[in-house]
Amino acid sequence: MDHEIGQAVDVGLSDDRAARIRADVAIVEELAHYGFEGPTYEVFQDSLLRETEPILKGMLRDGSLGRLAIARFNERGIEFWIHPEDWAALRADAAARDEILIDMQVSALKTFRVNALVNERWNPDHTGPRGAGCLRTYFVGTCIWEFRRAYLKWARARVRWAELHKLSDFGEETPGGTGGILGLLQAPGYLAEPEAIVLTNNFEDILAEQTSQTQAVVGMTIHGFVDTEIADTLKITHGAVRSCKTRFRKALYQAARERRIWIPAQLHTKANHDKQQAGAA
Repeated sequence: MDHEIGQAVDVGLSDDRAARIRADVAIVEELAHYGFEGPTYEVFQDSLLRETEPILKGMLRDGSLGRLAIARFNERGIEFWIHPEDWAALRADAAARDEILIDMQVSALKTFRVNALVNERWNPDHTGPRGAGCLRTYFVGTCIWEFRRAYLKWARARVRWAELHKLSDFGEETPGGTGGILGLLQAPGYLAEPEAIVLTNNFEDILAEQTSQTQAVVGMTIHGFVDTEIADTLKITHGAVRSCKTRFRKALYQAARERRIWIPAQLHTKANHDKQQAGAA
């Protein structure tokens, strides 16, 4: 396992491994003089990130980082696996890789400083099968330990987003009628034949700003529940359900005015639509 990490680093860096280790010994001595902090350490840290980033990105893309992480945790009796759809996403989606990479790096930097440097666990005289590894190899190994946490965080957010938006273009037909946000905006007072609503990720931010009751009502609406079912489940009145929807619609339109979200004209209220037509006449 360590052999595979070292090999990935050797391929990613052009200079000789022995030369890197000699240089790292001198670097650590200098950093120790400043207590592994301050401007000198920040320069080193930036260099460490810059040199290891393409290596880590490549390992995320080809799946080797995930495989190594799974092996490490399973060896220690910690269950860890990656869903096939997530494997595919990490291969195909650069944004997904970047999200996990940044999360890994931020945590790994803290662990690396304490373990490798302050506690002197990096050993330039290591005598394993491949000999000693350079600081970049140690950091990549630290990132692999951080991958499980970063992946699970990303995967949970991905599932939550998929659940929130699982109704196709927010308007799939459900037993109770049109579901999703399209159904929410097509409540009485809205046009009957809108085009697909176009939202950005800011939708979740807008929803998070609402009361817990409104969040619950909107969440159930997104999943296709009708007002009576929502009221019965949440043990609130039908009027309270309608009020929550009204408040959220107002919040959406306020967000649209602030350009945080875009709602096509076809989804505007009939009153506003009629007013615009009257003004045009």
